[in-house]
Parts: sequence; structure tokens; C-alpha cells
Amino acid sequence: MRRIIIGNWKLNGSLADVAAYAAALQAAPTHADLGVCPPFPMLERFAAALAGTGIALGAQDCHARPSGAHTGDVSAILIKETGATHVILGHSERRSDHGETNADVAAKVSAALAAGLIPIVCVGETEAQRDAGEAEDLVRTQLRHSLPENFAGLIAYEPVWAIGTGRTPTEKEVTAMHAAIRAALVAQFPASGATFPILYGGSVKPGNAAGLLALPEVGGALVGGASLVAADFLAIAAAAPPD
Repeated sequence: MRRIIIGNWKLNGSLADVAAYAAALQAAPTHADLGVCPPFPMLERFAAALAGTGIALGAQDCHARPSGAHTGDVSAILIKETGATHVILGHSERRSDHGETNADVAAKVSAALAAGLIPIVCVGETEAQRDAGEAEDLVRTQLRHSLPENFAGLIAYEPVWAIGTGRTPTEKEVTAMHAAIRAALVAQFPASGATFPILYGGSVKPGNAAGLLALPEVGGALVGGASLVAADFLAIAAAAPPD
């Protein structure tokens, strides 16, 4: 199984960074599938730089509606027109900073699918929820209410308390959660739930990538801060086990 390594640039980067970063990704041999999700204004420039390479390009959010009076939002249709193929939805920073509910995420996922984009749907618990023993139930609830009936795409498990903190769950905890996610997906989508890749995200770095990517049901990584430096991002990809 080829691992999928996606970089989430969040609110970082500059148009001036695109050419060198894209060139670095193309020049580095890897047995993982790569992708990058920069801020909206970089999408077209990245699409041009990555054309024909097989490297995926994604946005970090989309609106549930195709058009309308929604100042500051971007439709899935317009994202598709830039040349992007993927979109991150339901990230914990969107859920917390913008108050997005599971129903909001499900509506965005439907919009992304209708536009021909591949959604990367994020789920994950806070530290308090984990300490209370609620982590798996919380993630199962997120999956059940964030994924529409016609879902096809990727899941990213990102424990909120590990994002940007330098902390990661133990390998035992990651294995248990990914197994729980797989079981929930199979129950929710009997015909296809076994096929959706499950990425791990949350302080993934070159130093811990090999251990995380070798775990059962870890189909890749959604990488935050470490994706901003091409050398670090490629080191994570290089740590993926061979097919």
C-alpha cells in the first residue's frame, strides 16, 4: 500500500515559495504519493508548477454552496477550476475557530464531491475528551455525522492536542484509534469503507514518521508545520515503508 503524504500549509507561505517547493517535490524520488494544500491564492500557481507530475493539489476548505452572498468564502467548483483535486474539510481549527459542526462538514463534503474534488475529512478528539475516555466515541460520532451517504475520499485522524504541540499519541494509541475508525467506516459504508485511506496527522516530523507510517491502518500522513520546509516534508515521505 503506497502511503499518501499531504502537506497542509495552513495560513503560511508566499507566492514566491511556489516554484522552488514544487521543483523540490518533483526532483525527489519517493515511493509515497505526495500532495500539498496551500492557501487559496497559491492554488493556480501550484497547479501550473505541478502539472503532469501526479502530485496532488488541494485547498484547505470550501463552502457548502456553489455561489451566493458568502463574503470571504470559496466554492468547491471554483477550487476545482484552479486545477486542485483535493480539499481538506472539518479540520479541528475550522471546527474550533469557525464553529463548524458535523452537519456543516457533511454539507461541504457533499459540495466537494459534486464538484469532482476528493475530500480529506478530519476527525479527532481534544485532550480533555481523551482523558475522559471519550476519544473513540467522539471520533465515531464525527464520522457518522460528517460523511454523507455517497462519501468517497480520505479520512485524517488528528488528535487536537497533538496539532502543533510537538506531542504525539503513543503508537498503541494511534493503532487503536485507526482500528476504531476503520471499523466505523466499514459499518457505515459496507461496500467501500474498507478502502478509504486513513491518514494520521498531529506533529508528524521526520524523526517520528517511520514509526507512525508503519502502523496498521495508517495510510499516510497529513503534515502541518513540517510540510513548510520541502526537505523535512520529503524526509517524512521517504520514511514511508515500501509498497
